[in-house]
Amino acid sequence: MLNIILFGPPGAGKGTQAIKIAEKFNLIHISTGDLLRAEVKAGTDLGNAAKNLMDKGILVSDEIVTGMIDSKIGHNLSAKGFIFDGFPRTLNQAEALDALLAKYNLSITSTLSLEVDEEELYKRISLRGKLSGRVDDQDRHTFLKRMQVYRTETAPLKKYYSDKGILNAVNGIGEIEDIFVALCDEITPKM
Repeated sequence: MLNIILFGPPGAGKGTQAIKIAEKFNLIHISTGDLLRAEVKAGTDLGNAAKNLMDKGILVSDEIVTGMIDSKIGHNLSAKGFIFDGFPRTLNQAEALDALLAKYNLSITSTLSLEVDEEELYKRISLRGKLSGRVDDQDRHTFLKRMQVYRTETAPLKKYYSDKGILNAVNGIGEIEDIFVALCDEITPKM
């Protein structure tokens, strides 16, 4: 089974590339945001717990998110694999994902790190904000706060996956299709 983590800072293109990779390699795309919305819409116990927290402006706990991922994996064990889009974001989440996958006798095949410099990230996010009308994406101060959270909480996962020998850096600057080809070049030998 091919299990991939797509890793990178905000604006690196994880969502765009994860969808393309999922389609090409027939993988189940796991985006925590999509999972949360689906569970809430379905009215599941996990979804209701998440909705209660979100309605109060509280971040959904790692336990709830991991539970949703567990459910998604458990219902798709015959799949060719999974691509994790934007998860894990912390060392605790990475360890929880490892334990969850081990429960199903699975592991991560590869972690693909989209490498994009900060100025390019800001250009992408501010453009996204203009196109979508999202004010938070147009604010430089908010962007800098997001990058600080990324550097503090998420970037250390590079070492975690590098130490496991499954981190592959990919240049995330360029045309979407060129980046996709570079990602596929990293994935294909692992199949």
